[in-house]
Amino acid sequence: MRRSTAGLAAGVVLLALRASRVAACEVALLLTIDVSGSIDRGEYRLQAEGLAAALEDPEVAEALLAAQAALGVVQWSGAGKQTFSIPWRRMLSPAEVAGFAARSRALDRAYTGSDTAVGEAIAFSASRFDAVADCRRKVIDISGDGPQNAGPPLAPARGAATAAGIEINAVAIEDAGRAAPITEFYRRSVITRNGFVLTARGLEDYPRAIREKILREVARPLG
Repeated sequence: MRRSTAGLAAGVVLLALRASRVAACEVALLLTIDVSGSIDRGEYRLQAEGLAAALEDPEVAEALLAAQAALGVVQWSGAGKQTFSIPWRRMLSPAEVAGFAARSRALDRAYTGSDTAVGEAIAFSASRFDAVADCRRKVIDISGDGPQNAGPPLAPARGAATAAGIEINAVAIEDAGRAAPITEFYRRSVITRNGFVLTARGLEDYPRAIREKILREVARPLG
């Protein structure tokens, strides 16, 4: 009888361990959105709608669920203007993904008419990951349409994020022309060594870029 009980207990522990491995968070993805003065009301709505549409895409939703991803949203602007608009949520069911997309679409703009403090946005975002320490990868997904023109130097913030094991990727929102100065700024000064930049040719191209970027960040082989 003792052997049977011990065997049952061992089986329960083994099943629990297997379940925890299956449900382990592969990635914590913090979506960090530019709401500085260069983004007008219509362009803000394009960002919010683009993010929501990307999350509602079946391929993106499937990847988020497979990774048991944690998602959050930060809005950022000038010096001292950053807010954790949507705190961390675990993507554990289709309803969770749909709910997060709906909150993203309905999100009120946090700031208007301010400068662009990219370094502060990174530092603020990097400090949010304590609540998702169990996630294997930590990623700041920052989007913006201009270089830094406010706040403290950017390099120390990027260095601190790198030291903490946080990856920084970017969507650079460019004008529709051929030049890509914002892409180069994010590539040289913002992303981490293992990060990448995608270019959106105007805000109209943002939904395509953010969908592609989330898939690239989340849909990786697990293990």
